[in-house]
Amino acid sequence: MNENINNHNDILNGTPASPGIAIGSVFIIHDELHVPRYSISEWTVKSEIERFNLAAEQVKTKLSEISVQLVNNLYQNGAGIFQAHLMILEDRVFIDRIRHAIESNLSNAEAAVLDVGEEFLHVFSQSDDLYLRDKAVDIRDIVKHLISSLTGRERLDLSELKEEVIVVAHDLTPSDTVLMRKDRIIAFATDVGSRISHTAILARSLGIPAAVGLGAITAQLKTGDLIILDGTHGKAILHPNEENIRNYQLEQEKFRAFAESLHRLKELPVITLDGHVKKLSANIEFPDEIYAVKRHGAQGIGLYRTEYFYVGRDNLPSEDELFEDYKEVAQQIAPEAVIIRTLDLGGDKFASYLGISHAVGSMMGLRAIRLCLKYQDIFLPQLRAILRASVYGNIKIMFPMISGIEELRQAKKVLGKAKQQLTDDGVPFDPKMEVGAMIEIPSAAMTADILAKEVDFFSIGTNDLIQYSLAADRANEEIAELFEPFHPAVLRFIQHVINVAHGNGIGVGLCGEMAGDPVFTMLLLGMGLDEFSMSPQVIPEIKRIIRAITLKEAQELTREIMTLSTAWEIEQRVYEEAQKRLPELLDWGQ
Repeated sequence: MNENINNHNDILNGTPASPGIAIGSVFIIHDELHVPRYSISEWTVKSEIERFNLAAEQVKTKLSEISVQLVNNLYQNGAGIFQAHLMILEDRVFIDRIRHAIESNLSNAEAAVLDVGEEFLHVFSQSDDLYLRDKAVDIRDIVKHLISSLTGRERLDLSELKEEVIVVAHDLTPSDTVLMRKDRIIAFATDVGSRISHTAILARSLGIPAAVGLGAITAQLKTGDLIILDGTHGKAILHPNEENIRNYQLEQEKFRAFAESLHRLKELPVITLDGHVKKLSANIEFPDEIYAVKRHGAQGIGLYRTEYFYVGRDNLPSEDELFEDYKEVAQQIAPEAVIIRTLDLGGDKFASYLGISHAVGSMMGLRAIRLCLKYQDIFLPQLRAILRASVYGNIKIMFPMISGIEELRQAKKVLGKAKQQLTDDGVPFDPKMEVGAMIEIPSAAMTADILAKEVDFFSIGTNDLIQYSLAADRANEEIAELFEPFHPAVLRFIQHVINVAHGNGIGVGLCGEMAGDPVFTMLLLGMGLDEFSMSPQVIPEIKRIIRAITLKEAQELTREIMTLSTAWEIEQRVYEEAQKRLPELLDWGQ
């Protein structure tokens, strides 16, 4: 859009995080890490440490109360955020480091908290481990809580917003947002962030616009200022003039009409114009995501990641904890299926209490099924919990990171042991529960014909399949351009797995990012994919594409694509077809 900008307004360009347009007043959340800094005398060190200890206890009490409140409201995900924070406050290394800084540097408690927090933030944020980089957010949150308690300055309470606002912040942490009045927030805008930051994910789950990485937007605005936030294109128009507002109001209406057209598809079947039925299911990580699963018309859960119960704590979850979790999800989704992926720790997800180094548990090290087979005292309770929950709904199980038939047979042997234990104990389970394998390693893709004879279904994990096929770490920004889903080798692997699965009479789904990207829908449909599993929010878009084409058209495109030699050629042809058929999805889609 062509904005006519006068001297009093400006455009900030960032990263699109959640589509849509918001026009409204901003509510600024300023960075709270500015603290008083002064030296203390040696004879006041003890009292200063006591002041810090008191603040830490006050924060523990407050966070415990919030966590209990969230559990009582059945918001386990939010409760887990604060439980992770409590663990940091119990970490002797972190707490003792602050006490030592007060004593050795003769620093006031606020300055010591900030300095030690910055040390931990630097170490975690520079880590190659994605899980540790995520922990940096928790450290920053705890530092804010401690400083707030020490200074007596209450943190902004977003649960008491009185009117609709666009929330503007340097960045938003989970504890900033978990208690906010979400019905009062019409958009998010942040100085920093990416499409996978907490702000972006939250905005998409709420269905509101967001733009991140806007630079210094917080420095250029004050609470009450009017802005236009364009989440589709990742920009903010500050102090808009009347023409800007009129133009964007028209765009706003177009987007609303587009969103409503997608919503009307919710109850309609996923069927091509020539009568071929497909399945669209959801990827989830937390039980409280089920609301979004139902709201967007998912046909079950194609990937339930189970790692969250293991990370952010200092001990293993009990079998009963896991059982209650899986049971709740199965009951809420029934009669649709829930495919539970067994534990995929390692790689970018670690549980520190296991004592596994990051090198040993790297993306190509001791992770997923390898870790589970090595530590069967961890694996067996999860398998027992899944089996126990299977009588409460339609549960299927799948094993991640299978490299070949030997690993699959070992995993099924442990599953058989779990079944025998439950039988001996008189505990009911579904003896016919389906078992599947994830295809995310080239060796599994190339031996899919062997694997297919011993499972009930395949699920292709394209995120890992791409990085292992192309030797391109998806977390390494230096080689991001090599992580190429359009690469002919990747597409040939996918086509081969689908052909082999169908040849052996089993179904095949795909649960990587490709499944929820509208650009790939026609191509995957033409390959013969049975089930697309994705973030719930994008299901209506994929449904619209499938309902607007024939399987024959998709197959013709796929045959043409498979003759092309380069990722660039394939990408150009796929985008050309998408732009021709459903341009509004490229303009407004997720």
